[in-house]
This record gives sequence, C-alpha cells and structure tokens, in this order.
Amino acid sequence: MKKEGYYSSGEFAKMAHISKKTLRYYDEHNILKPSFLTPYGARFYSDEDFARLQQILLLKFLGFSLEDIREMTINDSDYHFMAEALRLQKKLVQDKIEQLTLVEQAIDETSRAIEKEHSVNWSQMLNLIHLTGMEKSMKNQYQNASNLSARIRLHDRFSQNREGWFPWIFRQCDLAHHKNVLEIGCGDGSLWLLNKEKIPDGLCVTLSDISRGMLRDTRREIKQIQTSSVFDFRAFDCADIPFEDSSFDLILANHVLFYCVDLPVVLQEISRVLAPGGTFLCSTYGSEHMKEISELVADFDDRIVLSADRLFERFGKENGAGLLAPYFDDVSWKQYKDSLYVTEPEALISYILSCHGNQNQYIIDRYNEFRNYVRKKVDHGFYITKDAGIFLCVGKK
Repeated sequence: MKKEGYYSSGEFAKMAHISKKTLRYYDEHNILKPSFLTPYGARFYSDEDFARLQQILLLKFLGFSLEDIREMTINDSDYHFMAEALRLQKKLVQDKIEQLTLVEQAIDETSRAIEKEHSVNWSQMLNLIHLTGMEKSMKNQYQNASNLSARIRLHDRFSQNREGWFPWIFRQCDLAHHKNVLEIGCGDGSLWLLNKEKIPDGLCVTLSDISRGMLRDTRREIKQIQTSSVFDFRAFDCADIPFEDSSFDLILANHVLFYCVDLPVVLQEISRVLAPGGTFLCSTYGSEHMKEISELVADFDDRIVLSADRLFERFGKENGAGLLAPYFDDVSWKQYKDSLYVTEPEALISYILSCHGNQNQYIIDRYNEFRNYVRKKVDHGFYITKDAGIFLCVGKK
C-alpha cells in the first residue's frame, strides 16, 4: 500500500540509482534505516533519506568503509547539519584530489627509477603504499574538522560578547610589536582567517599542528589571504619543537596545553624557543565553563559524561599560573567576559555530539528523542556560562 509522502524501497532505489539489495544491506547494518516500516515489514523512504544517502555514497566513493561511514554521519537532514556536512565533504574531496596527485607522482617516480636503473627503489614503493593508505587519516581529519567547526559555530552564533573570541585573542597578541610568531596547535587557522584584514605587514608566522590533515586544510585557506606576511606550515608534536633557541618573540597556544601528555616538557620546549622578554599567550578555561551543557545531557541520561578528562584540572584558570611560573616571568591572567544564550537547538546538538566523552554511546540510538529534548530546553532561550581567558607570560631573560 502506497504511503503518502513516502517512496517504496523499489521506488527509492530506482530514483537513487542503487539496487534494492544495497538498500536492504544499508538497513540491516544500521547505515540507512527507512523512515517508515509497516507492521508487515514493507520499507518506505522519504526525501530526507536522500540527504543521508548523499553523504553515504560520497564517503563510499572517497574510499571509506561502511563502518567508517556509520561513525562519520548522523541521521539528521536539517539544513543546518546538511550545509555543514556538505562543507566538510568538499574538504574531503579536496584532500582526495591532493592524495591522488601525490600517488600519481609517486607512481611516475617509481616507474622512471625502474626504467633508468632496472631495479626497484623499495623506499619509493613503501612511500607509495603509505600514500594509498591515507583514508584513515582523512577520516580522522573529517571528524576533527567537524568537531572543531561545531564548537566554533556555537560560540559564533550565540555569544553575548559581539567582539568574538578570535578577534579578542588577536587583539591581545599586540602583533605590531612582534615579528616572528609561532602558533602551536593552529587547528583550522581561525585566528588568522577571521582577522585577515588586521594582519600587519612583515610578519613571519609559523603555523603548527600535530595533524597533517588539519594543517593541509589550513594551508589551503591561508594561501588565499592577501598579505605581505609570510606563513610557514609545520607538523610536529609540541613536546619536541624543531627550532633553535629563542627563535620566536611571540608564541600562541589556543586551548592546547590541557591536551598535552607531558606538560612540563612542552612548557620547557616553549620557553626554550621563546626569545628572552618575548610573549607566550596561552588560553584555557575554568571549572564553571559551559557547566549548563553537562547538566543538560545528565538530565537526559545520567550516564553521559561529555569529557572523560576534566581538562581544566590538567591546565586551567585555577591552576595555570602555578604550572607556568617555573618557565616564564610575569605570568598574568586576563578574563574574556562572555556567555552564551542559545535560542536554536541545532548548534547546541552539534556541539554536544562533538565532545570527547561517551555521549554518542547513549544519544545516537535515541537521536530523535534527544533532538526533541534539546529543542524543548532551548525553546525560551538557554543560558550557558563561559569562563575562559588567557595567560600572558614573559620569556625568561
């Protein structure tokens, strides 16, 4: 029996140019479930299911396994989620183009070596094998970019301080009085992209991140900035910074230090490459930061913990000065005065799903219920405390 507004599995498969067998496989493996199932087992799909299928087919085309795809997508076709998913998918396509270009170059170099030397350069062959196994790093990059974007979007959309976090951080850098700058853990380069009109001439900026994929995306975006300043991009672990002593007069670490496994080693390295009298600016947050979100999800399911690690206890507003003092002079705290007032649920849901806790274990299978729960909570506005700022430190003389 035809259901109004829905397509039978046969109609849907034909319109999507896939087989009914594939559609049934996606259903059985919880990748694409039908929107409506009759008591007799007939499957019906909606226009919204086409949105999710688009994500599935593109990610499959890019080489991801179905297990990866299940982890990388959520069943929400709201315009907010779709627009963000398409943006990130475009980045994946760009990454794939770069990957295939590198593979092509490696094949050409290996072929030329065989023709010229009549032997195989095993080092080049191993490099080729490494390049063709990049899907895992691309998956991690997709997830990292998605998580970072979700956090930034929530703050951009609903922060009560209209200056914004990155413009405020940029203003504290006092770049007119610095020349050689290092940003540790630059992420997607938002600090520079959102302040591109304010970048002074003549800077030498090194952007670093432990994620080569993130750095690749950032390089693409930064190259479009019209500036006389020089940007360099380096992938490294900040516990082993590959620069000589006193190389930089300004070093930035925006929400980075609480992720470091061996913080004393990292701080020693930063102190080493910071010029005497130079500035180290690092941001973090306090124990009250975003507490209402944790309370929100706990009310939905008290098993949910948004962060298994209480990052502010590793390096936060309350203990940061003591941790920095052995390595720098004149350590001072500067508060960023702000709060969030959320009136739309989508950005808040994205933020919650982006956290590093166990939330997906308890939310994904009850996603529609959770979405309705959050919508009711923000229906009349939802206040969120922000308790963040920066430590400004002076390099030891």
